[in-house]
Amino acid sequence: MSDSEDDLSLDKQLKLVLVGDAGTGKTSIVRRYCHQEFSRQYFPTAGVDFFLKQATVHGTRDATLQLWDVGGSSLDGKMLDKYIFGAHVVIYVIDVTNASSLDNLSQWIQAVHSSQTKPTLCAVLGNKCDMEHQRVIRSDRQQKFASDHGFFSYVVSARTGENISLFFQKMAAELLGLKLSRAEQEEHQPVVRAEISDAYVTSVPESSAKRAPVIGAKSAVCILQ
Repeated sequence: MSDSEDDLSLDKQLKLVLVGDAGTGKTSIVRRYCHQEFSRQYFPTAGVDFFLKQATVHGTRDATLQLWDVGGSSLDGKMLDKYIFGAHVVIYVIDVTNASSLDNLSQWIQAVHSSQTKPTLCAVLGNKCDMEHQRVIRSDRQQKFASDHGFFSYVVSARTGENISLFFQKMAAELLGLKLSRAEQEEHQPVVRAEISDAYVTSVPESSAKRAPVIGAKSAVCILQ
């Protein structure tokens, strides 16, 4: 049994460490999960930031998630092994619109191995899945990379919140030896709101509009479930 498993059985304090290149959205992912907020402004993380979040599985099993948001520049620093030490989960974050973020994961994996930490779980987390039109890392490529290393593979969007809560809930459940029910999974899936451009609605020719009215043209927001 590893040190991580011993700690897990004692106090349900779960340490999850997010690593990956700068700009992949690690901070945005954590802030979306913990505070339900998102900012388009980019401020690189210097060193590491810490966040706490309570998670409840099956309505009865509680755990405190310690989220360590490691700055991308830490790969070349001397503190990475200190940040990773004792982690139950290491989350390798990639930007699905940036191919190098996946190419560079091998360096992050090597750095984690060099730290002598043996996490219970590892996952490749593809961020910015809402930018499908700019995707350059295909889903099957991410899945194969994760499978080759024995990792879980998920995609999320920090901007819309898609799959964010569900991902962390699944990690907590795995560590507690539980499986989420379908109802629990649906509970952690947000309603995704998409803006409709007024320019698009008004650009429909009048003749076309008479033949096929734009449904919901009075609303500026549609809800996708």
